[in-house]
Amino acid sequence: MLVSSEQDPMAVQAKSAPQDKVAGLSHVLGDTLPRKLLRWTTKSGLAIMDQGLISGSNFAASILLARWLTPEQYGAYAVAFGVFILLSLIYLALLLEPMAVFGGSAYHNCLREYLRVLMRLQVGVALLIIVPLGISALVAWKLAPTSGLPGALAGVTLASPCLFLFWLARRTYYLQLSPSRAVQGAFLYCCIVLGGLWFAYRENLLSPFCAFLLIAVGALATSGLLLSQLRRALPFSDTVLVAGDVWKKHWTYGRWALATSLASWIPAYIYYPVLSSFGSMSHSGELRALMNFANPIEQTQIALALLFLPYAARVQGANKDRKSAPGLSMRLTLVSVGATASYWALVILLRGPLFRLLYSGKYVEVAPLLGTVAIGSLFWSAAYGSAIVLRAMESPASIFVAYSTAAVISLLVGIPAARFFGVVGGIWGINISDAVSFLMVVLLLRKKVANAAAPHPEACSYAESTL
Repeated sequence: MLVSSEQDPMAVQAKSAPQDKVAGLSHVLGDTLPRKLLRWTTKSGLAIMDQGLISGSNFAASILLARWLTPEQYGAYAVAFGVFILLSLIYLALLLEPMAVFGGSAYHNCLREYLRVLMRLQVGVALLIIVPLGISALVAWKLAPTSGLPGALAGVTLASPCLFLFWLARRTYYLQLSPSRAVQGAFLYCCIVLGGLWFAYRENLLSPFCAFLLIAVGALATSGLLLSQLRRALPFSDTVLVAGDVWKKHWTYGRWALATSLASWIPAYIYYPVLSSFGSMSHSGELRALMNFANPIEQTQIALALLFLPYAARVQGANKDRKSAPGLSMRLTLVSVGATASYWALVILLRGPLFRLLYSGKYVEVAPLLGTVAIGSLFWSAAYGSAIVLRAMESPASIFVAYSTAAVISLLVGIPAARFFGVVGGIWGINISDAVSFLMVVLLLRKKVANAAAPHPEACSYAESTL
């Protein structure tokens, strides 16, 4: 499938270092399709392992909290987590997504200097996010001190800067398409979070605040490990980067990515507070219990996107005529939809035993709704390929148009549906958004490719004058 011949950044320190087994086997195979396939399969497997350890620990934490907390406490956790996702999208849009695009193209040969600048920029962005989180925790404590929500929001306030630093360190490895070292940090994070949750439950200390605190500790410890390795491994260069210039480049791209992130958050997370206001906090817990099953396939695709986006950015940078865009989009979409369909077929078949196993008998009454959740997940997966290619083409405005259109339609239909039909209405609000997003990104990608292929009037005039 997709191929990259980039060198592992951990190998640049010593030219005499022996090659790893995969590189040796690739050398035997020669510069052929099997060699490329081997390399890409290895990197994809490591990316999935890395993301699987991190998202798997978060998924397991969510499942354990659903088992060990009351429905009201778990609902508070779900609402706080949705707020965290909203604010963290600012960081992702302004730093990490532009980093994946520009780190794979404009700053590819000066990653050490680029990372140093991003470390400074992230301090300001993190402060802009932490302050409103802290204020929201105080407001919740004044309004509903016994609901569990104040503690959950306070925990998110502590966890946010640690997670942001963790994400930045991880993404740096993917700029060179070499996720092998990131797996070490992911394993450490997984052990700290899950081990800490078990200890807190055993000692009767578990709460939404405690859960977020453990996530913060795991992220901080992992960040220290990854950054220390990067400091030794990344090569120096003579390039001098000015923070203002880097920020201007990030802002030019990221303002659209930020608007897109906010638009995508609305249909995905707005229904947790909506259901709580129309019904009770336990309804948010029921929706979270259902959406947990969509998490594994989403996280797998996010893991692969960490590789696909920098690679696609290089491909599009080398092919200004955009001829490779439709084929690249189709390959990504087929893989995404195929994996998603297989996953949901198995989950729906085993939904009864899975609910009893994961939730210890809780939320069984909403288990039949898994098939409805799967519909939206399939549409979300179908939009995957086109969305990545549009981002790689440095066209975040197109993604914004797609997601904002989907968000508006979702709210118009989903909020009344949630009021009258409860959790079912909320799920269909999310599904409508996913379906509209899919249609929009496909249409916008086709339009962009067609516009790039159309001859410019200036070019035509010049061609005619030379005849």
